[in-house]
Amino acid sequence: MSDLLNRNSHRPAPLVNPQRWPDIANVPAASIKATIARVLFRRVARKLPLRVEFPGGEVLGRGGPVMRILRPAAFYRRIGAGGLIGFGEAYMAGDWAAHDLPGVLTIFASQVSKLVPPALQRLRAAAVRRQPRTERGTPENARTNISRHYDLSNDLFSTFLDETMTYSSADFDSVGGQPIASWDLLAMAQRRKIDRLLDGAGVTAGTRVLEVGTGWGELAIRAAARGAYVHSITLSEEQRELALRRVAAAGLSDRVTIELRDYREVTGKYDAVVSVEMIEAVGYAYWSEYFAVLNRVLHPGGSIGLQAITMPHDRMLATRNTYTWIHKYIFPGGLLPSVRSVGESAREHGLRITDDHAFGPHYAETLRLWRERFDARGDEVRELGFDEMFGTMWRLYLAYSEAGFRSGYLDVHQFVIVKDPSVGNEAV
Repeated sequence: MSDLLNRNSHRPAPLVNPQRWPDIANVPAASIKATIARVLFRRVARKLPLRVEFPGGEVLGRGGPVMRILRPAAFYRRIGAGGLIGFGEAYMAGDWAAHDLPGVLTIFASQVSKLVPPALQRLRAAAVRRQPRTERGTPENARTNISRHYDLSNDLFSTFLDETMTYSSADFDSVGGQPIASWDLLAMAQRRKIDRLLDGAGVTAGTRVLEVGTGWGELAIRAAARGAYVHSITLSEEQRELALRRVAAAGLSDRVTIELRDYREVTGKYDAVVSVEMIEAVGYAYWSEYFAVLNRVLHPGGSIGLQAITMPHDRMLATRNTYTWIHKYIFPGGLLPSVRSVGESAREHGLRITDDHAFGPHYAETLRLWRERFDARGDEVRELGFDEMFGTMWRLYLAYSEAGFRSGYLDVHQFVIVKDPSVGNEAV
């Protein structure tokens, strides 16, 4: 893998522009919003199983992971000005810190629906920022949204991913329902996850497969190794370049085609469609179109293997138009579906879920391993041209994501979806 990455060494890793986080440099001015944020945060902190420490020795909370508020005035002003975006920016700016960051964030994630009083939740639509039109998942915007994350640098992702370069949840062996996870087991668990999805979609020798979202090519390689013919599409130039080299190194170029193509542009018919954690980037307004395409390209009798991160349906409805810290700094333009929304969108276009495998605790462990690896190789990240603020931002992103799965607020599912013979299936 290192040899394949080194072939791209002539292309320098992009330096992260400090203007990407303009709100960090200057603390917003004091306002009534900061006062409200102070009252709400302190009220919530008193009830949580946390130890919230302030300068001067004041402590709030019922005990647990320690959250240190280092600059209270700046902390409240950022939250007042930006809500949860401000909460994340306050961490990036050093207004608060935690030794056990995933532990602290897990507490907040488990209480997410209770953090704001019901009376104020009714004002949410007027108070929170809405997703910018420039980040909605149109064909024109989708390529930019994907590039902002996945084209950062193949070398960056290689610092914390395993040898398979798989950037989605692994599926570990379990004992008593708990995943057995370690770095040495991660690559095997990633391959198990891929093989389970391929089995569900019925991919065998001779199967014509459409893969929506190439990643760095591991699924295409494993499908082709079974004797399938794979047409994989992506909007990431960096991922495509490395995936093509990996396919060639595996001797499977005659069975795998990888194109820079939007899912809406796909033509032809396929025996199976597979897609791993790509639907999250589609956006709420385009889920119907996404499933219409899957129906259109799937042969009768074929199957879809879809892996998706999910959130509770009520929270999805409440936040579907909200602009979040994750949108601003990590994944522009997307939204996590709920299990219900996947089923409803599929049925709208003559598709039906026949199998659902949930394994959220495995994602928590996958993210823990990535976070620990990222922390351990911080010097390498900086040598690639990514500054300290970027490192802080990504540690928050990985810990924030891990907390979502540890709390049970997030889950991950592998769905098997087929054409429903009781519904007309040929409509686009």
